[in-house]
Amino acid sequence: MKRQTNIIILMAGFLLFSTFLWAQNKGAKEIIVPGGTTGSVPFKHHLHQNALKDCNLCHNLFPQTAGIVQKLKDEGKLEKKKVMNQCQKCHREKVNAGLKAGPVSCRGCHVK
Repeated sequence: MKRQTNIIILMAGFLLFSTFLWAQNKGAKEIIVPGGTTGSVPFKHHLHQNALKDCNLCHNLFPQTAGIVQKLKDEGKLEKKKVMNQCQKCHREKVNAGLKAGPVSCRGCHVK
């Protein structure tokens, strides 16, 4: 009986630990998104994960794979400025709602 209790406790601990790891932010802390001739965009991935809570708000455009934006652009599968337009739309909505938001100007995001 004592052995069964210990096994149950170990399993419960493992389950809690696994849940904790699964709930942590995933992916790179910062991602450099290719931004064409205007310059690349340093993207604070974890900041957006924490602020938005729903990964699909961005990942509805592209899978969660390193380098996917450039790959889709190269393959002609990502409409020009599609990612930028989505970012700007979200930032503007937040600004209009009086909330803290990221930049909405070109130079606010793109770095040469």
